[in-house]
Amino acid sequence: MGASLRALRALVLLAGFYLLGLVLLALLAGADFGAYTAGLRGFALLKLIAVTGVLAIPIVRGMFMLRTPKGDAEPGVPVGPEQEPVLWQTVREVAEQVGTRAPDEIVLIADVNAAVSEDSRLLGLLPGTRRLYLGLPLMTGLDEMQLRAVLAHEMGHYANFDTRLTPLIARGRAQLTRTVGHFHERAAAKVAKERARQEEKAQKRIAKGKKAHEVDTGGEGATYRAMARIYIAYGRFYLRATRTSSRRQELAADLASVKVAGRDAAASALRELNALGPAHEFYMNAYATLGLGADLMPRPGQVFGGLRSLLDARSDELDEMRRELPTEPADPYDSHPPLAERVARIEALPDDGRSHTDARPALALLSAPEAAQAALEQAVLTPQALALKRVDWPDLVHESMTAYADRGAQDVRDAFAAEGAAATDGSTPHPDLDLAAVLDAIDADPALRWRVADRFPKSEEAAAATGRTAREFARPVVRRLLGRLVTVELTARATARWELSWSEPAALRYPSEEFEEQLESALEAAAADQCDTEPLRKLVLAP
Repeated sequence: MGASLRALRALVLLAGFYLLGLVLLALLAGADFGAYTAGLRGFALLKLIAVTGVLAIPIVRGMFMLRTPKGDAEPGVPVGPEQEPVLWQTVREVAEQVGTRAPDEIVLIADVNAAVSEDSRLLGLLPGTRRLYLGLPLMTGLDEMQLRAVLAHEMGHYANFDTRLTPLIARGRAQLTRTVGHFHERAAAKVAKERARQEEKAQKRIAKGKKAHEVDTGGEGATYRAMARIYIAYGRFYLRATRTSSRRQELAADLASVKVAGRDAAASALRELNALGPAHEFYMNAYATLGLGADLMPRPGQVFGGLRSLLDARSDELDEMRRELPTEPADPYDSHPPLAERVARIEALPDDGRSHTDARPALALLSAPEAAQAALEQAVLTPQALALKRVDWPDLVHESMTAYADRGAQDVRDAFAAEGAAATDGSTPHPDLDLAAVLDAIDADPALRWRVADRFPKSEEAAAATGRTAREFARPVVRRLLGRLVTVELTARATARWELSWSEPAALRYPSEEFEEQLESALEAAAADQCDTEPLRKLVLAP
């Protein structure tokens, strides 16, 4: 389907929204007129007019939304040809190969994504400023030829005039969403009002010693929801109609990526995206933001720069994600065909003899990748995050995990304090007990261990056990709780250290394997029936 026909269809779909509104307004007016001609008068007629009038308000508001709501600008770092000459040269070369005008602006963003937009005018008939959004995490995971394939895909949207039609399609979606939202807001307000009325009535009945009726708002707002369902039904039709065209556009853009970068690079880029997205999300949650709870952040440039270390260390895990592609879209209205289908179409093309195995990393297209990553931090991180202390990765992991371990041991200290353990100076029970105070309390009252263990969650079988059987269930709990206090003590004394690993979770490293074995034995002795805390004291608390 050509651009003109796609523009005509988008215009017809948008006109359908207005036609639907006019039909519904006519039906509401017809209901009022029919009731009047049928002889309805007085309060009943006024009530009907009020109801239809209230229903008409969301319809009119949706129809007269003259402008498409402007989305929030994508936060990022605009870069010009003078700042990134090689990147701009690459983008312009790709645009020329695709046969379209290059973007006017390039913005580096923090997502695993590349996207294009165009500020077109007159319903997409007139061109406007073209903008390319290019994710630094995306560039981190791709080589140059894979990036050229991605860029060619995006330039393909320009060549097919897809970006010019986006505002027209977005306007229809926005108006449908807004109208449905108006109806749901009014339905929710009506339900809330009725709930408050019934709850007030129930309170009055309770005050009089009567039984309160159950609150029931099932029928409230039903008319609003019914009106919303009409627009939702048209919205689904609208999305299905535009989805089919959008998916064809994606497949056409894939062919542009093959033309520019070659079959293998285009297919491998899509496979890489399937692995890179989840890897980046995991990295941001488990590494880049690990220190937030301890008021720490990685060194400047490493919030995004550390991703490369994780990709290298977990290549085997990522290989499986590169092979196993989704065969169904996550969203039935997703504008992209399933990734497996896209890759299969590309790999079914004849071998063009072009390889990307010797291609340099995509980040090499930047003049100074580390500086770009640091600049992106300034653009996308909050002022609060930027103000935090910056440390190297090993210190970030150790200091963060130390803080979290100490925080996580607070419930153990609270439990011992609640059961009567005294502080190290012999004063009254204190919530901030250290390991020495806990061991002193255990020596004074060995049964304290079982009482403390009893305060923590247990299985049904453990809860029903008594006597020696109950102690056997409690013993591993005691070892675990004492182990948490031991961890706090060892890190405070610098005897053990949390160690960074890009391939596994952070682990506590002890001075030696022998030390670790001795620690296990000491914890066993402290949790035994004949309690002995001396091994723990000598191993952990000795100067």
